Amino acid sequence: MQKYKLSLIICTYMRPEPLSRLMESVMSQTQVPDEVLIIDGSTDDNTGSRFRESGNHMIKYHKVPPEHRGLTKQRNYGIERVQGDMDIVAFLDDDTILKDDYFERLLETYAQLPDAVGVGGYITNEVSWEPSPQENPAPLNHFYFDGYRRKESSRYKLRRKLGLAQNTQPAIYPEFGHGRSISFLPPSGKIYKVEQLMGGVSSFPLSILKKYKFSEYFEGYGLYEDADFTLRLSHIGDLYVNTGAQLEHHHDAAGRPNKYRYGKMVVRNGWYVWRVKHPNPSFKNKIKWYQITILLTTIRFLNIFTTNERKEAFTEAIGRTVGILSLLFNKPK
Repeated sequence: MQKYKLSLIICTYMRPEPLSRLMESVMSQTQVPDEVLIIDGSTDDNTGSRFRESGNHMIKYHKVPPEHRGLTKQRNYGIERVQGDMDIVAFLDDDTILKDDYFERLLETYAQLPDAVGVGGYITNEVSWEPSPQENPAPLNHFYFDGYRRKESSRYKLRRKLGLAQNTQPAIYPEFGHGRSISFLPPSGKIYKVEQLMGGVSSFPLSILKKYKFSEYFEGYGLYEDADFTLRLSHIGDLYVNTGAQLEHHHDAAGRPNKYRYGKMVVRNGWYVWRVKHPNPSFKNKIKWYQITILLTTIRFLNIFTTNERKEAFTEAIGRTVGILSLLFNKPK
């Protein structure tokens, strides 16, 4: 297999404990990165005090100035500091933990598919899949794909009943937006061609990152910034997910926005990403995007009565509603 030089960028914000756990799994890899750049946007020094003087020459700690805080800004900041002789740059969320051959499997994908403009890893602990003896998309209780099935959520059941379901494979973005993400790809060990990757488990050739940057439209938390970036790349080349390059994602609450801001971002950033991929959708697909957006907002309001997190459901639903109304007079540019 061709030997690739690998740089790892970890953008972090106020999460020293999860980052420490991630670094333990990075350093125990069968193929350790040639350099690790920690790009820290924290407002305190708890992360810096652990990693600034790590004693490991591979680890390069950078505390960003305030004007470079935010996920997309920190990623671009890190890209500018990657050594010029690197071939591949991987990105990881700071609250992930890697299987010991994660990087080895990721780089094998580039060896098999050298024209790839991006390769993503596979999160194993968020969805429960089981083998399915046959493809059977009719029953509403499960989603079937490539010999596996997973339980179907209530929102997708309702979308299917209302004729608002996706008509493409997972991670292939439909013209009306609101597609199924890579979490709907099964743990088959196969490599799947996709149009979008999760930014926190992604990688790209350095030559691509020198030409294309993460959009700084996505300030702060950066919801859907990964979809924007990889959907733009899908216009110029092929992206893949290697379901054999596995890791766990342990969602850490630190550094996340409040539910009102999150709900508003879901709608506005979702509209922005939709138009990045499909700048001129048909009238029918425009209507379908709004139908699904309103449906999902309604479901979030109903969660006030169906979940224990009533305040969170209410504030997110209000944020989504404000986001929808804002599109009438102030669409993202």
